[in-house]
Amino acid sequence: MSNIQSLSLDAEQIPVRTERVRFWRVFSKHRLAVASLLLLIVFSFVGVFADQITPYDPNSTNTSYAKGKPQPPSAEYALGTDNYGRDYFSRTISAVRISLFVGITAVAFQLVIGVSVGAAAGYFGGRLDNILMRITDIFLSIPAFMLLLIMAGILGGSLAALIIAIGGLNWMTVARLVRAEFLSLREREFVLAGRALGASPWRLIIIYLLPNTISSIVISATLSIPSAILTESALSFLGLGVPPPNASLGNMLQEAQQWIRASWWMWVVPGVTISLIVLAFNFVGDGLRDALDRQLG
Repeated sequence: MSNIQSLSLDAEQIPVRTERVRFWRVFSKHRLAVASLLLLIVFSFVGVFADQITPYDPNSTNTSYAKGKPQPPSAEYALGTDNYGRDYFSRTISAVRISLFVGITAVAFQLVIGVSVGAAAGYFGGRLDNILMRITDIFLSIPAFMLLLIMAGILGGSLAALIIAIGGLNWMTVARLVRAEFLSLREREFVLAGRALGASPWRLIIIYLLPNTISSIVISATLSIPSAILTESALSFLGLGVPPPNASLGNMLQEAQQWIRASWWMWVVPGVTISLIVLAFNFVGDGLRDALDRQLG
């Protein structure tokens, strides 16, 4: 009897292993996605251990060294300093941590709203679907960045305000995506069987339907994070994001404006860092989209 149970368990594990192998085989073909994933792992490591990596306090000034002007890279300051003598390497690491934190948490917040709205609209349909989709259309019709500027100004320049503003105004695409998936899935045999067995609507949504939309949600989230990071950088550049003296890639670019000709490192370092993070997330998203598409491989 035990041998039969062992064989049945092995038989259940084979499709899972096969799926993982197929996923990695397709994903690994996208070499830019693999390289980008490794780069994101490095950025994540830098963000998590920023306090241990930074050689100086990112907000600590050294005016006697800077003498009112940004100083170029040297043995003491690997990426130079700004006009206050703050170490640019330390500030860049701190800015990467803030940008990744805001981008990931804002997208998580946006997923909570979007998935909830899309799941309710797609499963229950009828009047609820109509009301929720009209609300979604209203949000889609509003110029998002202008509303972001207003919300950021009202809520103030804190990380919590940025997360609420960015996530709260970008959930509509996720909601439409999940709704479309649910409309397709709710009439499938496994859902009808669960309904016939007396499963509650929320149990059907959480246990049966959501797992079948995870692939689309993961791809959407991966491609939304760079957009959230760019939005945070734009708000910080305009002075409505991360408040100084805390470092953000956006406010570092803003501070570099007056030194753009004389101090190249002040705009090259944050500009290249933003570009690498955004490109890495986009390439990983492309790789995931290929690998999670069951029609491939």
